[in-house]
Formats: sequence, structure tokens, C-alpha cells
Amino acid sequence: MTAHRGKLLSGSSQGTPVHAASLLRRREIILEAQLLRTPGRLARIFVHEVFHFAWLRLGNEKRHSYEAILHSEMDRGARGELGWSAESVKLQLIDSDLATRSRKWRHYVCESFCDTAGWVFGGSPRYAEMTLARQFRQRRMRWLTSIADIISV
Repeated sequence: MTAHRGKLLSGSSQGTPVHAASLLRRREIILEAQLLRTPGRLARIFVHEVFHFAWLRLGNEKRHSYEAILHSEMDRGARGELGWSAESVKLQLIDSDLATRSRKWRHYVCESFCDTAGWVFGGSPRYAEMTLARQFRQRRMRWLTSIADIISV
């Protein structure tokens, strides 16, 4: 599967390869069949996709609170992420994206939230795409678990 210009494609070389997609308006999650061969990865990616729905319902106050954590990480020179979906967007950010809260920045914040949830609740304590330093992971985990009781997907 690939994502290209807002569309999900199957069997196409166009676009960015993806393992899954959340179609929020249709209330659907699409998972690549190959994920059945790697249960740990499947769990992490499934949780990531479910948390796109949680992000939608979270409300601005909580979303801005998470965004502040990411600003703090950037100020402290944090590199890496908890999944490729967030890291691939993070690597494309420029200073003005943060300052203006650009669409790309907001997309990164959402993907980071979902990758963090995949790590916290997906059952895989270590995996190759986990490149964020421990100190930053711990802060995100504390934040996410502190709001977990209010998330109802």
C-alpha cells in the first residue's frame, strides 16, 4: 500500500509506502495483510491507527499540552522518534513550521502522539524504529498515561 495525494493505493509505485491507514470520516482502519506475519508490529501499528481516532476526540487543550512537550524536546535538541511515521515528518520540519504551527508541524504532532501510543500500549518495549532518547520517551509515557483515563475511542 502507498499513500499519494490523500489517497490510499494498492499495488502502485506512486506515493509513500504505508502499512496501515485510518479513514476517520468512514470510521475505518485498513491494515496491510503482511502485518499478520509480525504480531508485535501489527499490535503497535494497530494501536497507532486507533489513536488517530483518540487524537480527533482529545480536544485542543490536551493536544496543545502534547504539542508543548514536543516544543520542549525540540528546544533541547531531541533527535529521533518512536516510529517512522512521525520521524519521516519530523525530518522535513523547518524552524518556521514550529513558529507558525504549520500544517506539516500539526501533522507531525499527531503522528508523534500516535507513535507514542503505539509504543506505550502496543506491547513492544523495543523495536528498530524507536530512536528517541529514553528521557524524552519517559516524559511522553507519563503524559500519555496521565490522560489515558479520559480517552474513550
